[in-house]
Amino acid sequence: MEEKDKNNKKSKQIVLHIVTPFMLAAVTAGITAAAAIVPSDKLKVYTNIAFMDSLRSDPTNDDTGLVIKDNDIDTGYEGETSETGEVEHPAFGEQYAIINCDKLGVDVPVYWGTEQELLEHGACQSSSSAIAGTKGNSVISAHVDTFFSELESLDIGDTVTLITNYGKFIYTVTQKVEFSASNRKYIVPSDDSRLTLYTCKRDLLGASDMRVGVICDLTESGFYTEKEAE
Repeated sequence: MEEKDKNNKKSKQIVLHIVTPFMLAAVTAGITAAAAIVPSDKLKVYTNIAFMDSLRSDPTNDDTGLVIKDNDIDTGYEGETSETGEVEHPAFGEQYAIINCDKLGVDVPVYWGTEQELLEHGACQSSSSAIAGTKGNSVISAHVDTFFSELESLDIGDTVTLITNYGKFIYTVTQKVEFSASNRKYIVPSDDSRLTLYTCKRDLLGASDMRVGVICDLTESGFYTEKEAE
């Protein structure tokens, strides 16, 4: 009986020696995987605020990083305008417009493309959406704790003006919306000329998966017919 117990004990020790390295390897792999997941989840909190671009078409953007270009947008143009005209396509990372809204009391710079660094400078328009002055859905987002902090106060009938260096475009709010981050219903291309503004829904407990915004119909187009303001 005593001999049998010794053999069982010896067998258990052998099994333990064999299994232990595999157990340690599994624990190490689990820790590594967790470390890799946490930064990704944190990054997702910031990047999922906007309709993020998967490609950058700007050839000046290389492996050194994002190129941000600030422009002086002419907000005081008083020359002749036309309902039709030519748009000026910006490069990725370039400021191409200003959002003006009297009710909100803001003038927000708009950058072409959606990138976390750009969101620190102003609002961002997805380069997959329609540039102001063309047919389609112009989708613009910004942080709720900065440039779009009062976006929810906009009501149906309020106006928003998008000012570029080639024209001024006035939109009227027709719908207030709320949707989940995974719902792309309001930010996909459209057949009409509209402006979609949205941001994260304010949540005191942390980042929210809900988005709030407004849908605006284009009510007035004013392409500049003179190169410089009079």
